[in-house]
Amino acid sequence: MPPSAAGAGDATPAGAAKALRSVFAPAGKLRASINLGNPILAGKDASGVPRGVSVDLAREFASRLGLELELLAVDTAGKSVDAVAAGDADIGFFAIDPKRGAQIAFTPPYVLIEGFYLVKDDSPIHRNEEVDAPGTRVVVGAGSAYDLYLTRELKHAEILRSPSSPTVVDTFIAAHAEVAAGVKQQLEADARRISGLRLLDQRFMVIRQAMGVPKSRGAEAAAYLAQFVEEMKASGFVAAALARHGIDGAAVAPAETLNGAP
Repeated sequence: MPPSAAGAGDATPAGAAKALRSVFAPAGKLRASINLGNPILAGKDASGVPRGVSVDLAREFASRLGLELELLAVDTAGKSVDAVAAGDADIGFFAIDPKRGAQIAFTPPYVLIEGFYLVKDDSPIHRNEEVDAPGTRVVVGAGSAYDLYLTRELKHAEILRSPSSPTVVDTFIAAHAEVAAGVKQQLEADARRISGLRLLDQRFMVIRQAMGVPKSRGAEAAAYLAQFVEEMKASGFVAAALARHGIDGAAVAPAETLNGAP
């Protein structure tokens, strides 16, 4: 049933949720793709159960719709994007990128994350602008936001792709590459684990982490999910989730004015 037909005349949040329930969850339960490869967004607890700000948001959204939640845990952002784009998941959590936007309707960002470069202590590279040079090999997680961004932006350096974002530094070491690129917190953790490494002192990009729904679900579903994200930021839900999971270095994204909002 089209979302505009179901629950017609009921403009309350509960009425909108009821109208869109079958649109968001045609399988009868809300399937959320969770990327465990980004430690800012999600990880696993001691018993192996996914946890993190994206998991909390998925649970809250399922509750709002009155649906059972099924988590589809994956190890890379690319797999999360593929699951939502293919309709194997109903919502997902990933960085906003124009290439991904061909099939996915993104919400405004809920969290901002910094991307940094890492090099060896004795590297002659000290500034971001020195990275894009012939003979420089930059390791990124395949299909990550950094991969998509640097593929567009780097004109001279060569990009090497590791299987996932958490394996970037190990691939960087094994390949004797010149630069590793990724989430600042992950690179800092790797630099503590492996001696002789340092981060450059400036970020090269800010990653806007958002929720997304397949565009095939329609404009009303996309608008409802976007409004949900704005409410979760404004209410303090996102900030509380970051604090609860001990996440440092990520900022709650500023509020955005949505189309049609007062």
